[in-house]
Amino acid sequence: MRAIKVTASGSYDVLIGSGILDDAGRLIADVKKSKTAVVVSDDNVFPLYGKRLEKSLKENGFEVLSFVFAAGEQQKNLDTYGDLLETMCEAHVTRKDLVVALGGGVVGDLAGFAAATYQRGIAYVQIPTTLLAAVDSSVGGKTAVDLKAGKNQAGAFHQPSLVICDIDLLDTLPEEQYLCGCAEVIKYGMIEDAAFFESLEAVPVKEQYEKVIEACVNMKADYVAQDEFDTGVRMLLNFGHTFGHAAEALSGYEILHGQGVAAGMAVITKAAEALRFCSAGTYDRLVCLLRKYGLPEKIEFPAEDVLKVVLSDKKATGNTIRLIVPEDVGRCVVKEIPVSELANWAKAGGIS
Repeated sequence: MRAIKVTASGSYDVLIGSGILDDAGRLIADVKKSKTAVVVSDDNVFPLYGKRLEKSLKENGFEVLSFVFAAGEQQKNLDTYGDLLETMCEAHVTRKDLVVALGGGVVGDLAGFAAATYQRGIAYVQIPTTLLAAVDSSVGGKTAVDLKAGKNQAGAFHQPSLVICDIDLLDTLPEEQYLCGCAEVIKYGMIEDAAFFESLEAVPVKEQYEKVIEACVNMKADYVAQDEFDTGVRMLLNFGHTFGHAAEALSGYEILHGQGVAAGMAVITKAAEALRFCSAGTYDRLVCLLRKYGLPEKIEFPAEDVLKVVLSDKKATGNTIRLIVPEDVGRCVVKEIPVSELANWAKAGGIS
């Protein structure tokens, strides 16, 4: 088992290994003593791993309250969030207790936001069960739910007390979800590490899970340590997300997050190359790798609709918007452009 330290307002370890779910109760008790552990999961994941987690928690002295909701981004909303808070309140969960998120990014975002806001904040632990959550969303303390106006519009920064990443849990991951996780993995290669990108071209992610997760978490930990609240260098982690989030929202979240990110990376890279901000051939290389993992490279929605959603995003500030723009494989920059230029970027990226 490997441990990676994340240094932020609340420092914690990300534990990566095989077969560690059944030891989760002890690992959690070592960092947080409490009476009640609130397990938050969805109806895809809980039947697979929920009882094992409950057993481990009970064996280590926790009383367990489980909250299971319908799977899917569509459920990451104020109604589900409110139901979770009411359930915790009715069970007399206190500020000394904790939340345990067992699931992918949706579960982690929802459970983390509930923990951030319940009685002004209680501790929580992330146990990611998807590749995407393991390499990205479980680390760094971003928590949120979606509003009708857009994705992750209500949220808070709230660092977990511990992240437990049992690689064995990825064995039951549906292929579509695995591929979505690969999009986030590719993102890390694009923004920072050309050699890592090359390793993904050479060896499938599935054949090097532990190495890939460790590399991504180390990169994420560095960004969080430098810029916990996402006002500077951490923005690079949003590569592909500006247009990707718009595609997700316009599809009613039928387009999954990783698929949106993949298409968003392709769009912004195509635009950057066309507008001469990016080295020639970068787009072709990225698209070749996306195709290898069956990931989309285009956003098919009308430009007018895409731009409307993008301009409601958190990255828009007054008359400007921040885009994460690639200069080459392994190197991206944060570029602030006038909102009036956004349509040109969308067009150059193939959105019509």
